[in-house]
Amino acid sequence: MKAAVMEAYGEPLVIQDVPDPQAPEGGAVIRVEANGICRSDWHAWMGHWPKSLPHVLGHEMAGVVESTGAGVRNWQPGQRVIVPFSGGCGVCPTCRTGLSNICDNEYMPGFSGWGGFAQYVALPNADLNLVTLPDDLSFIDAAALGCRFMTSFRGVIDQGRVRAGDWVAVHGCGGIGLSAVMIAAAAGANVVAVDIDPAKLELAKKVGAAAVVNASEIDKPVRAVKSAAGGGVDVSIDALGIIETCQNSIKSLKKRGRHVQIGIPAGDQAAVPIVMDLVMAKELEIVGSHGMPAGDYGAMLGMVAAGVLKPEQLVTGTVPLEQAGNVLAAMSHYEVTGVTVIDRF
Repeated sequence: MKAAVMEAYGEPLVIQDVPDPQAPEGGAVIRVEANGICRSDWHAWMGHWPKSLPHVLGHEMAGVVESTGAGVRNWQPGQRVIVPFSGGCGVCPTCRTGLSNICDNEYMPGFSGWGGFAQYVALPNADLNLVTLPDDLSFIDAAALGCRFMTSFRGVIDQGRVRAGDWVAVHGCGGIGLSAVMIAAAAGANVVAVDIDPAKLELAKKVGAAAVVNASEIDKPVRAVKSAAGGGVDVSIDALGIIETCQNSIKSLKKRGRHVQIGIPAGDQAAVPIVMDLVMAKELEIVGSHGMPAGDYGAMLGMVAAGVLKPEQLVTGTVPLEQAGNVLAAMSHYEVTGVTVIDRF
């Protein structure tokens, strides 16, 4: 099969012919029809999470079951599927409570093993970790649902507990942030979107932001967020994962507000100094959010089917496999707006 192989960190991916994967016992091989290029891929490409090289990235995929291993009950070749990036083992104590997204033995395609920057990918525990792709949802639009969109859905709805009438700030309008804006607005919240890129802020308005703050044009973006929300927000989301956006998110909250960390702090941004005196004085909550169990996709897909959520609005470009490395390089300079999907292999 053809794959875009990472042979060195931060260097161009190399298109190669590599052996086809085999379905493991209990697992499946997926023919990849579309795979999003995510900032988490960029982190791995930069070496923030060292891997044994050579390696194949890619964790935002949708495709077709090509083959199944022994013991698989729920899937047959030819079925259309979405692949959540946060796969569980099904037997650990965490999985048994329904939280396979934070499995003690988590398997993440593109990180734990080779991923979807390739024509085929092998996955374990197919019965637990695959989701049926509805016939009326395209592979391209579904690709974003495997990571950024579903991560934001859980972060906004389950962890952030956003409700109608809330004020919500979203710091960083990449794929995660734009997804969070759309989902919070669909829940009836008033959303303030924060970024330094006018194009991303324009897209944030298109998908539901009630107000935007260009943090490159003002000295105190926190003050602007509070002003837009009438004194502070109920829920604030760091959708980027750097020290500045995390701290600004916490500082944007009103008393008893909730900060949700969805963006991944990594590299030299991993250790974030927390303004803990503010957390204490205002009785703030700080919660994390990581993926979503495959079994919880129903509510999100129902809102997509009803037209309440429109992930297709976030897809701003498609590329062939050969250009995946160029997109990663552009992410180093925050030059990618919305979601870019590989759709030609």
